[in-house]
Amino acid sequence: MATPATGNRPTPERIFQYAECVSGNGSTEGRNRIGRVQRHRGRREYRGDDRRKTGAAEKGVRVLCDYMTIQGFLTKENGRYALTQESALFLDRKSPACLASMVGFLGGEELRDNFEFLTQAVRKGGSVWSEGSDNTKPNDEFWVAFARSMAPLTVPSAEFIGGLIRAQEGQPMKVLDIAAGHGMYGISIARKNPNAEVAALDWPNVLQVAQENAKKFGVADRYSVRPGSAFEAEMGTGYDYALLTNIFHHFDTAGCETLMRRVHAALKPGGKAITLEFVPNDDRVSPPTAAAFSLIMLANTDSGDAYTFSEYEKMFRNAGFAKSTLHPVPEMPQQVIVSEKSA
Repeated sequence: MATPATGNRPTPERIFQYAECVSGNGSTEGRNRIGRVQRHRGRREYRGDDRRKTGAAEKGVRVLCDYMTIQGFLTKENGRYALTQESALFLDRKSPACLASMVGFLGGEELRDNFEFLTQAVRKGGSVWSEGSDNTKPNDEFWVAFARSMAPLTVPSAEFIGGLIRAQEGQPMKVLDIAAGHGMYGISIARKNPNAEVAALDWPNVLQVAQENAKKFGVADRYSVRPGSAFEAEMGTGYDYALLTNIFHHFDTAGCETLMRRVHAALKPGGKAITLEFVPNDDRVSPPTAAAFSLIMLANTDSGDAYTFSEYEKMFRNAGFAKSTLHPVPEMPQQVIVSEKSA
């Protein structure tokens, strides 16, 4: 029986790594096909010679299933294939933690095409994509697709952030969600805390997705929007918390410091900035998923990077924050940085 080496609990680490690999895009469709097969049969196993359920050649299905077993997404025993624990949790569209939409976005044509010019990006030190690599400007089609695709990924991190700020205790709080996208980080806090008010900042078309989600989850009456650029839009003041989820990796250190100064001004004394990011170790080659993210930023942004905690600590200190602490998100490849404004 072929089985991947995993820990006691399934994690999406393998899926992240595979989605980040440009050569794996073809196999993404294979994973989706396996998901369709197991749902159609009402169970999570499949015989490689059961052509009637797929409409595909027996050899083709067998080779694909064997490949997915080698990659650790399936198990195989006596000619029967089944989903691994992590595939059942993260790649089955019936699962609330399904990441299939994320894989589709990361394997999309726009991101894939940028890697065709990786050699030029290495020479330049940033993306050669003429449109959209400057993330201080709107790129509605791309970011709306992001907002509609990436929401499932937020569940573990949003729960973790909610716990960090003790949202469940129900204390009144004012939250600013910067580059909100789908809005699920702020919405998750509002769902946990009936006394939380959330203001979401993003491009106008993207905010429509966030507002749809706020209505869907019953918090629209405590959810307001601030359309525009995170570098220019009026943020307001007096916030207890500012959420900065997956935004800093798009910019150089000067841009990060500029944005964080705006955040510092928007927070009340004693307020906290909550940053969620891929944070590699100082050696920049570990842990693998966080460290590899820098290559994605090289190919897809003008000046972005995966920054280490020491780099974030310095940038945030330069922006006026007194203290920053690092908090690993359990079972996820990202980490949370909590930065405190002096009281």
